[in-house]
Amino acid sequence: MRGRVGRITRRADFVRIAGRNRRWVTPGLTLQTDRAPTDAVRVGFTVTRRLGKAVARNRIKRRLRAVAEHVLEHHALPGQDFVVIGRSDALTRPFAALCEDMEKALKGLHLWTDTLEAVR
Repeated sequence: MRGRVGRITRRADFVRIAGRNRRWVTPGLTLQTDRAPTDAVRVGFTVTRRLGKAVARNRIKRRLRAVAEHVLEHHALPGQDFVVIGRSDALTRPFAALCEDMEKALKGLHLWTDTLEAVR
């Protein structure tokens, strides 16, 4: 990820965010969130084996990384950790629709901002 979006890689962080039970479900993805220990925006990705073999799962993760880079970098409130869970539609859904799913989830969780300067 470029810019101000970091990565979540530790299992303990994924478990903490899932345990918070703050999520928004859309056709292409599920977005879970919790306050971050820092002021940065961090994101992690997960795709279950039920969605296909490794090739399909990796393609879903690549598409979701691109969506997160496109949307979260510019519109997520700072100080949040996000986990993006891929759903079966993420493989075939158009990129613009996946971006709309991410935007809808951010707005539904009240974590949307139009510009970074508006928050600081």
